[in-house]
Amino acid sequence: MLESEPSRTAFAAASYRAAHQVFEQGRFFKDPVALKILGVDPKTIRQDQEFHEARRGIRFFVVARANIAESALKTAVDEREVGQLVVLGAGLDTFAYRNPFGERLRVFEVDHPATQAWKRRRLSEAGVTVPGNVTYAPMDFERDNLSERLSLAGLAPNVRTFFTWLGVVPYMTSQAVALTLSQIAAHPAGAEVAFDYTEARENIDPALRPQYEERAARVAAAGEPFLSYFAPAELHDQLREFGFRRIKDFDIPSMLAHLLGQATPSTAASRQAGGHVLLASTILR
Repeated sequence: MLESEPSRTAFAAASYRAAHQVFEQGRFFKDPVALKILGVDPKTIRQDQEFHEARRGIRFFVVARANIAESALKTAVDEREVGQLVVLGAGLDTFAYRNPFGERLRVFEVDHPATQAWKRRRLSEAGVTVPGNVTYAPMDFERDNLSERLSLAGLAPNVRTFFTWLGVVPYMTSQAVALTLSQIAAHPAGAEVAFDYTEARENIDPALRPQYEERAARVAAAGEPFLSYFAPAELHDQLREFGFRRIKDFDIPSMLAHLLGQATPSTAASRQAGGHVLLASTILR
């Protein structure tokens, strides 16, 4: 990652969300701000249709994880009185600028200070208003303590809090992931988290490994290699040790079922595609 701009993977994720608005008309995830923050118009994206069709699988995954995370957030706000959202590694995430909950939900964006400065300039150039209930919490993930940085930013310890952590975990070491999850679980008022992770290469269907390895090589060439892999059962056990009690893990078939609102056939390939989105909570009700 270059300190003066978002990581390439963060920029790519925003591009996939924007492409979904163009090619699928935002069927599964509405994000009108994605186009604005990228500074591109729909015509430009349509001209790259061949590229986007070739990346259709990863586009689905990016859209599905955003849908699952924000659906869970809505339930948490409406049913469990969650009043704070922390967006970890915010990159070009746009929720804060289309927040449907208004003053009911305070939003904290956590990212490298130089990345945040770039994003705020880009928002200004695009004419996107930053709501008054948005707080930027600068953090160097290699040096700073998450709990300390959030406390300095004004995160209330007595308010239930939801954490989104999308498109980040695979690029961190397993030790750093564990430390962050333990700090989230320790939030005094109760916490919920949505994040994505990847299974190890050997768990991926052999027919899909070339596609997986091509993507791994691509992000490594961009300076952002995959660093962590998890076995679902072992990860769930670790989450329970940290204090999470409700865990819901979506593989590819269950992501499809969530988006379509119906059961979908589970093929061997889709079961072993490797990508997961996980929801966990320390709040029992």
